Amino acid sequence: MKSYSKKQVRKGRIKFITMSILGIILFLVPINVTMDGEKQTSLPVAYLANCLKELIGNAMPLLLLTIITVSGVLSVVCSTFLKSKLKPGTLINDGFNVKWIWLLLRIIAVIFSWLVYLKVGGEIIYSEDTGGLVFNSLLPTLVSVFFLAALFLPLLMEYGLLELLGPIFRPIMRPLFTLPGRSTVDNLASFIGDGTVGVLITSTQYGRGIYSRREATVISTTFSVVSLTFAIVIAKTVHMQAHFFYFYFAAIVSCLVCAVILPRIWPLNKVPDEYAKDVPENERHESLPKGTNALKYGFDQATRAGIEAPNLVNFFKSGLKTVVDMWFVILPIVMSIGTIATIIANYTPIFEWIGKPFVPYLELLHIPEASHASETMLIGFADMFLPSILIDGAQSQITLFTVGVLSITQLIYLSEVGGVILGSKIPVSIFRLFVIFLIRTIISLPIISLMAHLYFR
Repeated sequence: MKSYSKKQVRKGRIKFITMSILGIILFLVPINVTMDGEKQTSLPVAYLANCLKELIGNAMPLLLLTIITVSGVLSVVCSTFLKSKLKPGTLINDGFNVKWIWLLLRIIAVIFSWLVYLKVGGEIIYSEDTGGLVFNSLLPTLVSVFFLAALFLPLLMEYGLLELLGPIFRPIMRPLFTLPGRSTVDNLASFIGDGTVGVLITSTQYGRGIYSRREATVISTTFSVVSLTFAIVIAKTVHMQAHFFYFYFAAIVSCLVCAVILPRIWPLNKVPDEYAKDVPENERHESLPKGTNALKYGFDQATRAGIEAPNLVNFFKSGLKTVVDMWFVILPIVMSIGTIATIIANYTPIFEWIGKPFVPYLELLHIPEASHASETMLIGFADMFLPSILIDGAQSQITLFTVGVLSITQLIYLSEVGGVILGSKIPVSIFRLFVIFLIRTIISLPIISLMAHLYFR
């Protein structure tokens, strides 16, 4: 800290400590609140997002329609007529000058949104199991979560918390999960809060050149766990609310095992360690200089970040820029891919067919009603709730427990987290997401089934 005056150091420490504590409270401290008429465990940012959603109320469908339509129109204009005139690095160029596949998906999102809003084009598109589910249930939550999460994300990322935790947790995160220590914040935000928030943090860090492509892909596909609230809903659906502690414990154990194994095998181990842009090495370097300890070095780095952190005006400008990026870039992708995936899941036997090879595997693991359970194995790739809904008629507690826990640990659902990943800055294909989803399923099943047999024997 020799290059700064004592006054600057003192102010930097105050800024780092106060803003980081505020960020921790908003994103990482669970609270008991009443939402939708029920007492739930949530995070302050999720509770505020729910309040915002209720405040918007009946205007939400029109807001969604406006966001998706504007995104589609701007994408068409910027990717064709204005393509050569846009300046690289600007918000409008980065957000709306896109490749043909993303342009097509945004146009499809506009079409789906209008059909759902007007309830025309057939129930296959606008029913509450397909487009209506995405447009009326998922997107309103994402709009409010993205707004508040993106607005306040700088509290976690720009005031020193990552710099403090990086050197401290590197000895744990690097050997266990092949990740930098600073990813602890992303992973905690996902585990305690919501997977989409973790993807949002990871995408931002990748775009800034802090995470490599491999690190960002590993974090987003390995730690983007559903929120505790959604886990409770899944447990109720499969009649496991009386066993919820063990139910959620099994999900955490299987997720951690996958987090250790998956980064070391194909396809994640083949993702290159390349960065979105060049940044000074000290911004992503977490190894300790000789003669210092992790806590002191991390605190010094955090103080430096606090000194150089943005003022209040730039804080909100940065947050609002991220909000625009999330709303106009990610929401249309979730709408198009989520609707297509739920249509395939509900109106075709494709997931039932591709689940058939799991019957021998489930029988080997002594899962009762293996044929029925096999139909749920891969349908979760479309939507998280579909496996627990389809298995509802099963008689065996072991089967209900296994399918319910598995639906949580599979993580990558195209109607939510998967769609958010595809719409983010992280370069990952839908094929790679499906392969990771499939491998997660294969690895998780024996762990979950063993815990089910031990508990319900």
